[in-house]
Amino acid sequence: MPTERITFPGHDGNQLAARLDLPDGPVLATALFAHCFTCSKDIPAARRIAARLSAMGIAVLRFDFTGLGHSEGEFGNTTFTSNVQDLIAAAQYLATRRMAPALLIGHSLGGAAVLRARAGIPSVKGVVTLGAPADPGHVSHHFDAALPEIEAEGSAEVCLAGRPFRIGRDFVHDISGAALKPAIAELNTALLVLHAPLDDTVSIDNAAEIFLAAKHPKSFVTLDDADHLITRAVDAEYAADVIAAWAARYVDLTPPAPPPGAPEGIVRVSEADPGGFRQDVQSGPDHHAVADEPLSYGGTDQGMSPYGFVAAGLGACTSMTIRMYARRKGWSLDNVSVDVSHNKVHAQDADSAASGKIDRFTRRIHLQGALTADQQKRLLEIADKCPVHRTLEASSQVETILDRIKEPA
Repeated sequence: MPTERITFPGHDGNQLAARLDLPDGPVLATALFAHCFTCSKDIPAARRIAARLSAMGIAVLRFDFTGLGHSEGEFGNTTFTSNVQDLIAAAQYLATRRMAPALLIGHSLGGAAVLRARAGIPSVKGVVTLGAPADPGHVSHHFDAALPEIEAEGSAEVCLAGRPFRIGRDFVHDISGAALKPAIAELNTALLVLHAPLDDTVSIDNAAEIFLAAKHPKSFVTLDDADHLITRAVDAEYAADVIAAWAARYVDLTPPAPPPGAPEGIVRVSEADPGGFRQDVQSGPDHHAVADEPLSYGGTDQGMSPYGFVAAGLGACTSMTIRMYARRKGWSLDNVSVDVSHNKVHAQDADSAASGKIDRFTRRIHLQGALTADQQKRLLEIADKCPVHRTLEASSQVETILDRIKEPA
């Protein structure tokens, strides 16, 4: 996925480091992701969920809160409220790029933050929490032993996840008084709660409290045996799949209209992804398709390859030609399908006068119906008369294989 490294001013003017993960094709919607307490924008869960959502057309902005990761500022001077203000600042930055967020996604304490921030971000159509506490004060259990020192001295250094952090008195007081239930009740948007029953950092009871405090529309989905940090790739991808499917009910994920119709008789191919190979194909004023290359060739596999279209043209023309002849003859042909494969072979292997390699298209024709052996043979001969076949034969060899059916008794 294309990723932009950007900075924007946070709640107090410090520059916050962020990554904007973009789809390979058009941006259908934008999500704002808030990470967990003392984590960063680059935790595996954030990266994997952002990658999955961007593949579905949803751009994702993930950033480091003030004083964390690569962002400026002192973590010791931040509070839960300042985190909420950073989220609103991030949404305002996205709005300046005409990408105002339709989704807020928050993990752990970040989930509590998006629930509070929703009121300050009017563009939001849906809020998602992952392993979020119903009470921000829940995080204080990480540094219970240091609370007396923090209260007496104004701050204290604590060890969290193996790293030192300075926790200030303002932070402790802020999370203690940050009741979330009124904000959840007044969310005024769709809510999706994701939580693992075996989460030993934030218990599943928190998900129940959030869910019960919210008004409809609201949904709960279990993350089964995922851990709190959603470290396994399969769990993060599952969460992203659920988020994308759920969001489609509340956020318009309709791709933009294809380019203006080409004149009748003209096939117009327009580049849709300068960073990859995706193409918009417009045939006349009414028909649109997408061409692309497989992932292994640097594409995004959102449409058939160019050779796939050539093979499709041969298969379609073959089927149409057979049907036209059988209809004219009044034969009992119930159905026809054509499998086409393409390969490059040495000219001598194909018994061709050309030198080097040539293209070989192999057709396997499937006929259904009460057809005699003579009728099948004639339809096979007619297949070689299809116009696309004749066009390709000028420089390519077309090999045709008939799957015979039993002659009616």
